[in-house]
Amino acid sequence: MAEGGNQVWTVPNALSVLRLAGVPLFLWLLLGPQEDGWAIVVFVVSGITDWLDGKVARWLDQMSKFGAMLDPLADRLYTLAAMIAFVVRDIVPLWVVIVLVARDLAVLVCLPLLRRAGYGPPEVLYLGKGATFVLLYAFPFLLFAQIDTPLADVARPIAYAFTAWGVVLYVWSGLIYILQAVTAIRRPRPL
Repeated sequence: MAEGGNQVWTVPNALSVLRLAGVPLFLWLLLGPQEDGWAIVVFVVSGITDWLDGKVARWLDQMSKFGAMLDPLADRLYTLAAMIAFVVRDIVPLWVVIVLVARDLAVLVCLPLLRRAGYGPPEVLYLGKGATFVLLYAFPFLLFAQIDTPLADVARPIAYAFTAWGVVLYVWSGLIYILQAVTAIRRPRPL
């Protein structure tokens, strides 16, 4: 095991790997048997482990580069899995997924351009984290709105509000990342 920030086998990383392992189960529950209640349970457990891995990493001083990569990867995979399932099941329109994926691809294209210009990846924005948080909050409400219960009518407008705000914030944060990248690339590097 490597020292310091290069540790791979840590308690928080194990929680993140567990969280990643839940993505296929989450997707199967949504698309296979359409067990939305169980999908919500998997999603809530994922959210708890997401919160817990950060707390444990700080508490045990086990923060690592690998963990810093796993955490947003799990967020993106849950988001992508949910969006695919929601489009297939006609819960959200396709254009929502296209906008979210286009934003991620645009930001992703900036990374090698920044690297070639001698820069590392841009700092994570709280706006981006907030956008992801809002989108991840929308998912259980979108699922709850599909369950045959009188409370589904209450969950539906909440789900749509979280979805709309999440998309707006997600695109906004993406535009900021792209603007930061363009500004950095255009800036002359000191010799």
